[in-house]
Amino acid sequence: MEDNQLARIIVVTSGKGGVGKTTTSAAIAMGLAKKGHKTAVIDFDVGLRNLDLVMGCERRVVYDLVNVINGEAALNQALIRDKRCNQLYILPASQTRDKEALTIEGVGKVLEELAKEFKYVVCDSPAGIEKGATLAMYFADDAFVVTNPEVSSVRDSDRMLGILASKSKRAENNEEPIKEYLLLTRYSPDRVKLGEMLSVEDVQEILSLHLLGVIPESKSVLNASNSGIPVILDEKSDAGQAYDDVVARYLGEDRPHRFIDEEKKGLFGKLFRSK
Repeated sequence: MEDNQLARIIVVTSGKGGVGKTTTSAAIAMGLAKKGHKTAVIDFDVGLRNLDLVMGCERRVVYDLVNVINGEAALNQALIRDKRCNQLYILPASQTRDKEALTIEGVGKVLEELAKEFKYVVCDSPAGIEKGATLAMYFADDAFVVTNPEVSSVRDSDRMLGILASKSKRAENNEEPIKEYLLLTRYSPDRVKLGEMLSVEDVQEILSLHLLGVIPESKSVLNASNSGIPVILDEKSDAGQAYDDVVARYLGEDRPHRFIDEEKKGLFGKLFRSK
């Protein structure tokens, strides 16, 4: 069993849809793999399936997560190696099956098998508390809670935290709880100033989570998704740089937070504002 503890299982989750979970899962997985860690990213959104599009490997999908759970394919037949980074593998979701195809035993077995070979396993969870989401969360070691800076998104994320705390394998076994990190996406300092969005401080006050990163509102995210390229590979874009910071911080590097203040408002602006 010792070996199985080597892999770290990360769930990327949120209470609400459309906050950027798949974008985040793709970027984080690519970022970890680019740093030399063997990483697998799994799409848990049975019936919808988006991760393969964002990763640009939709034409290479032959088998999927449900095929593996049902014993219709071996795990290594279903895993797709990323063409840009040989440390990264994608396990797609089934587009045609029912969500009931996912079982706790089936998912557990797949993760156990992946844990023997991979350093990180990133689980791209569907929104809310449907079956795919609860199963993705159940086995997690770390949770990236993705939220937009708006009241409904933050409130829904708060609900997810309760589930992460109570309905996980770690909770059941009285082990150390899942480590929870906050990822704030689609952030616009200008709109915060206009009162149209919650500030980073507002969100942290409500959720009181360790802030792993702030991803700015950026057209590059949509462009990257449409081109099948994880946005972290767009090193010139703010969003790409922000995700790179997130991966570095997750791996223990100390990097200052960027993209939180308005342009050209340096440290002085921040100091005077906080008084």
